[in-house]
Amino acid sequence: MKVAIYSRGGQTVHSADLLNLKEALDKENITPIFYKDLNDQLAEAFASKVHFDTFGHAKDLDDSFDAMISLGGDGTLLDTVCLVKDKKIPVLGINYGRLGFLASLGKDKLYEAVQALKLRSYVLDKRGLVHLDASIPLFGDEPFALNEFTIHKREFSPMIKIHTYLNGEFLNTFWSDGLIVSTPTGSTGYSLSCNGPVVFPESESFVITPIAPHNLNIRPIVVPNNNVISFEVEGRAEDFICTLDSRKEVVTKDVQLAIRKENFCFNLIRLNENNFLRTLREKLTWGFDTRNR
Repeated sequence: MKVAIYSRGGQTVHSADLLNLKEALDKENITPIFYKDLNDQLAEAFASKVHFDTFGHAKDLDDSFDAMISLGGDGTLLDTVCLVKDKKIPVLGINYGRLGFLASLGKDKLYEAVQALKLRSYVLDKRGLVHLDASIPLFGDEPFALNEFTIHKREFSPMIKIHTYLNGEFLNTFWSDGLIVSTPTGSTGYSLSCNGPVVFPESESFVITPIAPHNLNIRPIVVPNNNVISFEVEGRAEDFICTLDSRKEVVTKDVQLAIRKENFCFNLIRLNENNFLRTLREKLTWGFDTRNR
C-alpha cells in the first residue's frame, strides 16, 4: 500500500510528528511518499539517515497511490484538492491545526487512522466542488474549489454591486463588500462567519451569502447545485478580487463569471464514528450549555 503525505510543515507539524507517522505506517507496512517541501523537516527528524521518495506536483500522483494523508488544519487539506484533482485519490485529514471541520481527526487518533487506512475500514464522503467559468483564463488548470468561490472588493475600494443570475434569470443585486458561493462543505467556513446556514455535506446545493450587505433585507439563500450562477460586477474601482478557496485573482469589471457544479468529486476519508453531527457538536460546542445538564 502506498500513500502520499502532504503538509505545509512549519510551526504546526513538527519533526516528532513525522517520526510518529512513519512509525505508524511502518507498523502497517504502508509506504509513504512525502511532499518534497518537507525535505528539511525529514532530514531533521531522521538525521538524513533515511531516504524517502517524494512528490512535488499533481502530475506526480497516479493510480498507484491508495490515499493521501494531510497533516495540518482545514487549510492544509484544501491544498490537497489541487493535488489530487479528478484522480479520485481519497484524502485523510489529521488535525494539527485549530478548528478542523475537514481535518476532523485529532493527532491522538493517528494510529487508529492509519490502521483504518490499511484495513480500508473507513467511510468515503464524496464532496461536491464548485467550478468557475470565465471569459478569460483564470486559476490555470485548477478552476475549482471545495469550500467556496467569492467575489470581493479591493482592500480600499467602496462597496460593489453584484448583479446575480440563476440560469440567466435575474436573482438580485447585492450591494455589499462581496459575495460567497459555497458548497455544503464550505458552509461551515467563510459563509458561516458571514451568517450563512450550516448545510449537510450530502445536500445537493449551493449557498449564496453576501459579505457585509448594505440592504438589511438581504439574507443568504440556498439554491440547488444544478443551477448556473452568473455575475456582473459594478463599482467605482476598475477591478475586484475573485477567489477559489485560498487562491485569488484580481479581475476587471468587464470579465464575465459563472459558477456551476464541478464534474468530479473530492473523496474525503472519515472514520465510521466520526460523522457530521458529531463534528458539529464538537467544533461548535452544540449541546454543551450548562443548562442542558
